[in-house]
Amino acid sequence: MRVITGKYKGRHFQVPRTFKARPTTDFAKENLFNVLRAYVDFEHTRAIDLFAGTGSITLELLSRGCQEVISVERDRQHAAFIRSFLRELDETAATLLCTDALRYIERATPSADLVFADPPYALPELPELPHRILAGGLLREGGLLVLEHGDRQDFSTREDFLEHRAYGSVNFSFFRKQTSTTIHI
Repeated sequence: MRVITGKYKGRHFQVPRTFKARPTTDFAKENLFNVLRAYVDFEHTRAIDLFAGTGSITLELLSRGCQEVISVERDRQHAAFIRSFLRELDETAATLLCTDALRYIERATPSADLVFADPPYALPELPELPHRILAGGLLREGGLLVLEHGDRQDFSTREDFLEHRAYGSVNFSFFRKQTSTTIHI
């Protein structure tokens, strides 16, 4: 696993072969972050990496200077790997939570500016993830959700849908949490 750019640019971390996670390819990751630059000022961003897997996205967010990154991964082996590279980097802007991402979404109270979710493509709840994340307290109003998914999902009819990008077999859908409007009489 290689960090594409930022303060950790070029750093490599060896992912154990026993991992079940499907890391986002370097090609897809580089293109994703090129698109994200138009949406996000990383240095003023609080981010959450759901289904963190290898922690590759967490690393990229930290490398680009995010104020805070919460990394949520339920697999203990994967969480231990993420914890080890965070320790090695002495990274204080990161918080690792070894918990189920779906449960975290339900009970989360902090609001983030950016949520990146890379669930297993076969996750039964994947089609409803945008609703769960955008309707809950996880993402602040006006915040951005990026969902990585396979080519079988199409979220383009959602009101909060912004755009879709595909890089090989990797697909990203972007959503903006709607702002509530208050009518004063």
